Amino acid sequence: MLPGICNIFEKMETTPLKIQLQTLPDSPGVYQYYDKNGKILYVGKAKNLKKRVSSYFNKSHDSHRIDVMVKKIRDIKHIVVNSETDALLLENNLIKKYQPRFNVMLKDDKTYPWICIKNERFPRVFPTRRLIKDGSEYYGPFTSFKTVNTLLDLIKGLYQLRTCNYDLAEEKIRNGKYKVCLEYHLGNCKGPCEALQGEKEYNENIEAIRNIVKGNFKESLQLFHQQMRDHADKMEFEDAQRIKEKIHVLENYQSKSTVVNPKINNVDVFSIVSDEGYGYVNFLQISHGAIIRSHTIEMKKKLDETDKELLELGIIEIRQRFSSMSREIYVPFKVDVGEDIKITVPQLGDKKSIVDLSHRNARYYRQEQFKQMKIVDPDRHVNRIMAQMKEDLRLSVEPRHIECFDNSNIQGTNPVAACVVFKNGKASKKDYRKFNIKTVEGPDDFASMEEVVFRRYKRLLNEDEPLPQLIIVDGGKGQLSSGVKALEALGLRGKIAIIGIAKRLEELYYPGDSIPLYLDKKSETLKIIQQLRNEAHRFGITFHRNKRSSEALNTELESIVGIGDKTVVELLKQFRSLKRVKEATLEELTPVIGLSKASIIYNKYHPE
Repeated sequence: MLPGICNIFEKMETTPLKIQLQTLPDSPGVYQYYDKNGKILYVGKAKNLKKRVSSYFNKSHDSHRIDVMVKKIRDIKHIVVNSETDALLLENNLIKKYQPRFNVMLKDDKTYPWICIKNERFPRVFPTRRLIKDGSEYYGPFTSFKTVNTLLDLIKGLYQLRTCNYDLAEEKIRNGKYKVCLEYHLGNCKGPCEALQGEKEYNENIEAIRNIVKGNFKESLQLFHQQMRDHADKMEFEDAQRIKEKIHVLENYQSKSTVVNPKINNVDVFSIVSDEGYGYVNFLQISHGAIIRSHTIEMKKKLDETDKELLELGIIEIRQRFSSMSREIYVPFKVDVGEDIKITVPQLGDKKSIVDLSHRNARYYRQEQFKQMKIVDPDRHVNRIMAQMKEDLRLSVEPRHIECFDNSNIQGTNPVAACVVFKNGKASKKDYRKFNIKTVEGPDDFASMEEVVFRRYKRLLNEDEPLPQLIIVDGGKGQLSSGVKALEALGLRGKIAIIGIAKRLEELYYPGDSIPLYLDKKSETLKIIQQLRNEAHRFGITFHRNKRSSEALNTELESIVGIGDKTVVELLKQFRSLKRVKEATLEELTPVIGLSKASIIYNKYHPE
């Protein structure tokens, strides 16, 4: 692929903070504040990024340090993660790496705790803050020692494990080098140091413990619930409360972290999200099992490049910019970026999760760019969409004014139709119109479509109102042909573009063309057409239901001799439903419609 096929955009000027705050996502994540020189000022975590970051700018602060920091902020970056726990862990990683000036906590060399299953004969299980590459298994990290201690208490209550650090080699045990300690006599250990417990039995316990620290402790929770109930029955409420707290910790336990994983070390992760004109490539840098950087670039397409081509160019650009030396990268599909780099396309597990996280950040970045564009330059956004629709739908002019028709009836009863209007890609509800079908007998969608299209544009012509650039009919070839027939009768064939959309596979049909057009499911053009179709359907169904309900009510009341339209309206206005009219007493009816008509209504529903 030749360089220069697409442009890589970097903001020449930082987007104003007010706009950045408006477009932040309502998701958990980590935010980073930068000064005018691009130097990081502060790293923080949030359950809801938009609310947390906005709070810095919406109120005065008691702390002078925070006031000074807020005045220096010129740019905000963020990384979206899956949970509040992951945000806490990612915040810890970034603070330790970048040592931001205004962060006071977490700058020391302490890390969050792990549970270690030691790589040795008769493995020990213990908490640690240090990860040593000796083949041991590490689970976590945990955001509090309370969770670690609860899990270890559960493990110790279920299994007897050794706590000594002896080398329990088979030869040393056979020679009787060790003697059982106090833990054995207390019943906390079965004495593998004197061969009182076999290695097979011990390893079976370790396998069960692996399931517990992975979060598979359904049986243990059931046991705890039973113990809590037993204590409560015996009026031992303090013991019951202690077990209840353990249950709460276990039920909220998160065994896996996306942002910190010792199995994923020193790799670069890339993903891409694209639309008709741009590609957005996200980069996550993982060092020593933890995410330490996230960055997204916007790439403008020039020659209709594929996602593969864009991603390859983005990988080369980003790795050069950040001087990455990682020899392995994770990507969503195969790419060609040189023989020296190992390419991994994860299908499941932890590696797939980290690629999904990268894709999520790319998607949020794209959404934020769109939001910012709408705020800063709404006309540019509309112009881009209109130009894209013109190209996608092969139109001669941009469809600034679109009208969509839909029929609604149930087995031919109360047939109606609806017309909804979009101007510049947005609904113009004041221009919506609804139609009662006048000339068609029975359930005939084709004839109904021809009638309403003819009536709509005959009126616009008579009143010298502007015509749309595009007409959409909800249905396939039959409805489209009916619409075309109506336009021909009015002399508008060829003057207004008309297409039909079929629901099953979202096919778009054109007059005189039997082969439908299929748009990309991610296309903004298709989304606007679907929105039009759905809005026409909603509007038509609502009209149809109201008409059917009204006719059902009116027909029964108006069929009573001596009761007219005005009386029916007064009754329904007062009693709200036919059921309440039927149940009303003569005394309740009389003040509303007078004694004479009240007697007629009352006697109709109370013949006795």
